[in-house]
Amino acid sequence: MSAMITLATLSLSPGPQAIPQAQAWLEALAEQQQWAPRMAFKLGLCLDEALTNIVMYAFQNSAPNNEQAHIKVSVQADGTLLTLNIIDNGTPFDPTQNQPAPLAATLDDTKLGGHGLRLMRHYLQDIQYRRSNGQNQLRLIAAPEPGAA
Repeated sequence: MSAMITLATLSLSPGPQAIPQAQAWLEALAEQQQWAPRMAFKLGLCLDEALTNIVMYAFQNSAPNNEQAHIKVSVQADGTLLTLNIIDNGTPFDPTQNQPAPLAATLDDTKLGGHGLRLMRHYLQDIQYRRSNGQNQLRLIAAPEPGAA
């Protein structure tokens, strides 16, 4: 049984700058850890999606300069699995209970948004959510692609 190792952690203030900041951090980590490009790509995509939702919705009822508002991101390795942990103290929201928007039958019916969860489910092994101590805790678990080095 392999132990889960925390590779890196990042603290963010909720706001538009949180997303590029987190992306740069993840890219640097991917390089340092020599992840397969596909692993780095899917984790980056899912991090972007999750943070966009948190920044847009979790803190819309709190003052933007709220000192208490925070987002913490960490990456853990467990054997070949990589887990992205995202913890925020915004409004409770469980994305796993959210049904992905139905795929539009035609291009004209296509709505922007609502497809992030479908994307994440496609790329990830598992998505777990729990609310604890007034915080949203989202775990995005990615497995290496079959046949990826």
